[in-house]
Amino acid sequence: MAAPGAGLGAGKVQEDLHKLKMENINLKGTMEAVDISDLRTAPERTELGLRKCAENYLNTISGQVLPVCSAGNKEVNSKEPPKWALPSGASQKQLVLPRVPVEPVTVQTCSKAAPRVSQGSQQQVEMDIKIMLDPENMENKAGLKHQNDEIRLPLITKKKSAPMCSQKTGKGHTVATLWGFPAFPPVDSPLPLLEEDTPKGALSLTGQRLILPAAKITLQTPPVVSKAAPSQEFPRQHKKSAVGEIISSRLDPENTDTTTFPNSKEAISGTSSSSKGNTAALPSSSSVVSTRKSKPVRTYPAQQLECEGQIPSQTQPPQTPPCQSSQDPRLDWDIVVCHGTVDPRAPGFLALKQHHPLSWGSIVAFLEHAEKLLKDFSVPLATISGKKLARVASDFELDENPPESAILSVIKNQSTVAKILNRPGQSSKGRGGAEMAATKIQRAWRRHRAGKAAARSRRREWASGVIGASWRSWNHMARVKNTLREARHRHLENFCSRAKHLAANWNRIRTSRRTIIHIPSLGYSQRIREHIPDLALQQNMQMGRLCDILDANVDVIYICPLPLSEELLQYYNKLLGLQAAVRSGNPEAMGDLQDRFRILTPEAINSFPQHHMCLATQLKYSPKTIQRIQVLIQSRDAYVVGGVPHADDLAVADMLDVPVLGPGPEVAQLYSTKSGSKRIFASARVPTPPGESDIHSREQLIRALSQLIVDNVEVQRWVLKMNEERGGNGTAYCDVISHLECCHWLQKEWQSHGPEGWSRSQARELALVKISQELPGLLAQHVQPVNEKRFPTWEKFLQTFLTQGGVIEAFPFSSTVTSLTVDLLIEPTGEIRIVSSGDQLHAEGPFRSSGSSIPQRSVDPAVLNSLCWRIGDACRSKGVLGYFSVDFVAFTHPQTMEQQPAPVSPRCAVASTQLRHSNLSGTSYNVLLQRCKARGVGFDLQEKQGTVFILYEDQKRHRLGLITIGEDLQGVLLTFARNLFIIHQEISAPNMQGETNFKMAIQDIEAILGVTAENKLKLEEEQPWEADALKE
Repeated sequence: MAAPGAGLGAGKVQEDLHKLKMENINLKGTMEAVDISDLRTAPERTELGLRKCAENYLNTISGQVLPVCSAGNKEVNSKEPPKWALPSGASQKQLVLPRVPVEPVTVQTCSKAAPRVSQGSQQQVEMDIKIMLDPENMENKAGLKHQNDEIRLPLITKKKSAPMCSQKTGKGHTVATLWGFPAFPPVDSPLPLLEEDTPKGALSLTGQRLILPAAKITLQTPPVVSKAAPSQEFPRQHKKSAVGEIISSRLDPENTDTTTFPNSKEAISGTSSSSKGNTAALPSSSSVVSTRKSKPVRTYPAQQLECEGQIPSQTQPPQTPPCQSSQDPRLDWDIVVCHGTVDPRAPGFLALKQHHPLSWGSIVAFLEHAEKLLKDFSVPLATISGKKLARVASDFELDENPPESAILSVIKNQSTVAKILNRPGQSSKGRGGAEMAATKIQRAWRRHRAGKAAARSRRREWASGVIGASWRSWNHMARVKNTLREARHRHLENFCSRAKHLAANWNRIRTSRRTIIHIPSLGYSQRIREHIPDLALQQNMQMGRLCDILDANVDVIYICPLPLSEELLQYYNKLLGLQAAVRSGNPEAMGDLQDRFRILTPEAINSFPQHHMCLATQLKYSPKTIQRIQVLIQSRDAYVVGGVPHADDLAVADMLDVPVLGPGPEVAQLYSTKSGSKRIFASARVPTPPGESDIHSREQLIRALSQLIVDNVEVQRWVLKMNEERGGNGTAYCDVISHLECCHWLQKEWQSHGPEGWSRSQARELALVKISQELPGLLAQHVQPVNEKRFPTWEKFLQTFLTQGGVIEAFPFSSTVTSLTVDLLIEPTGEIRIVSSGDQLHAEGPFRSSGSSIPQRSVDPAVLNSLCWRIGDACRSKGVLGYFSVDFVAFTHPQTMEQQPAPVSPRCAVASTQLRHSNLSGTSYNVLLQRCKARGVGFDLQEKQGTVFILYEDQKRHRLGLITIGEDLQGVLLTFARNLFIIHQEISAPNMQGETNFKMAIQDIEAILGVTAENKLKLEEEQPWEADALKE
């Protein structure tokens, strides 16, 4: 609470001080002209007011006035602290003042006892004024040596042009003064203020002359709480000299350094000469600014350590500017850590503690971690740089463990210490190293033992899992195999029982209403089907089976492996409806036979696009198609006519509960191979070319071929055929004799000994040895596979040949070689019938058949029938049943050079199912038929001759079939060749000829026409009456 008259007294004091200040400025430099009486009356006018309201006035203002008191005032010199001191519990803030020129201030004397000032006091005031006006005068300084006059003012250093560096905390003496001036903190430290002073604002502080008007005020919470501590009593002369230095620097007008003043109770010195106190050093303004930029300063327990004793001023080194002191290399104190221990009494440790009190807690914590690391690794000696330690320690919290790299960064002998730390086993040499090493060894051993046990357990679990999975898989596979084996055995038993029922009722069934289910499936093995291009298209080339509806009692269900469009279905409906028109010769007599045949496509044809399944397997997995067939054959006699038999044919027949007109799969696969056919022919005792069958090894191949060459020296070409391949894909040939080095010697020896003596001569054995030696290299160079795309080299062909097995046959040594095919049927009753026969057309080489001319004209029918009966009888004895084909080769005998000409049939036809042209895919079937009709390619119903197209599918459309019917074979062949030429012209451009086999077919027909003309001339010469009969 302020006393009455405090505001009046304060205003009077401010007015007098300001007047005195202005007078001093005007009188500066002219000390002799000053009126001392005026100066003496100034303090007298205000002494009374100051004595009455000093205490309340000082409580009202925020700053601390620096009064100059009389030396003889005993109350001031008493041991009791001044009543106007700040309370000890007051919160503090710092007031940072900028460096401004210091002006001379007026000094007031105060007296509490008498309204009049004594003569000694007046002299003292005069001397004080002189000192303030001319502080450099030595005579004025002499007045400060009075023992009873004590003053304590802050030391104001001169302004330096160099930038401020890091703070340096110093310790000085606390001087007991009668005037009660508070102890000043070091230069460049912020001025702390009480919390209750800040709301009054900077204007109040400036008006009270506690801070300069141009000062910049920054309030900040003090990072360190000062604590009063007893100070030592020093001689009086030390204090006086310090006072003199402070006064001289304080009144230096050129010094513009910023001064900070303490604001805590503990920072105020006692008023008695015997009192002891300690002024806590606060950070400078430069350090405060840097602290704001990095991290807030915290108070740690380590910073509350008791300060060391004050160093006497006489032993204290002269103070240097901040920048100069920070750049001094001697300030980089070294801390020696010997065997992980730091000596706290070492000079470097004490110096570091003195110069870094604010961050000392972090430094101590960092040192503790460094001691622990060096002690754990038994490092004998390490030198820590104090400068780096102070910088690095400030980046870590007290509870944060610094990494090893951070600790090494503050060590001067870093490389040596790092080598020691990285030395193997070094951690065991430190404190508790033996116990730690034993613990680590035990832990490692237990981990190793547990790891081995776990690995062994995992291996056992994995092994048991693999064994269990393998066992379950094997067991499952075994069950599946047993199930399939039982199902196939059941299918086979049902097949045999139904075959017996079909044989017993065949005579009735073939003359009554019946349904034939045609499944044109190529049930070859999987490895063969994988190499058949367009397997579905190859199976669909048997669409001629639809012609079974020529029998009025037959309905046909044709299983098509390809989806047919409505356009194709209408085409075949119209084509088959021409039956009545052809018979009557009336084009209008066309019938509708849609109810007589059905073309069904299994729904599973798109479910297995990459499995190369045969048609019977796809039908097996098509339950909707099976159900539809069951509806169509309900309450009717029906049977299945398949293609190449497969096990799934029996499964389909069992699902439909109908018999199969054909052999079992095992019988068919056994005798449909090349080696099986050889056994059939041998059993039928029909003439066969020289050869060897069932070849399965390289040695067997060389030995058999060498023997055949020696026994048949006149044979020029030998043919190798694989057992399971069809269409000439597994065929290769080689002209062995012409490439043998011993060819001339062999022929000479053979001719000299003759055919009869050659078999008993020694030259034959020698020839056998020579041929066996030459054959491996000769075959590798000169064997020519028919399908070069699939078998580009001899080694690849030989590998497949030996895997499947095969035969070696002699190719006829004749200029006229004709191949013919005969289709046979062995009915369930055992009756053998010849269904058709025809001479083969070869549009892609002599070993590939692309069609036939019907009937055959190469062999006498009687001779051919005799051979067919014998082959059919042999097949029947082996259990072969149903439809099958036999290929024959007719050629001129090499000895007699004669061939029996065949009689001429009144009607004939040329049919081809293997015609291909890449340009067909660019033309629709309707456009193609219209163009061909415009060019005269078609069928004449009245003449009953012409050409009919067989269309397989309407997606790729690159293959088709063609049938030309006429009365003369030569004319039919010419018409067929002409039709191929017209089709090629209609679908090809001059610059887009496409890929086709039309040209080779035309060339083969031209060769056949030449042979036919030659045979016709021979017939006219030898049997003119038969030739005349044919003309009529």
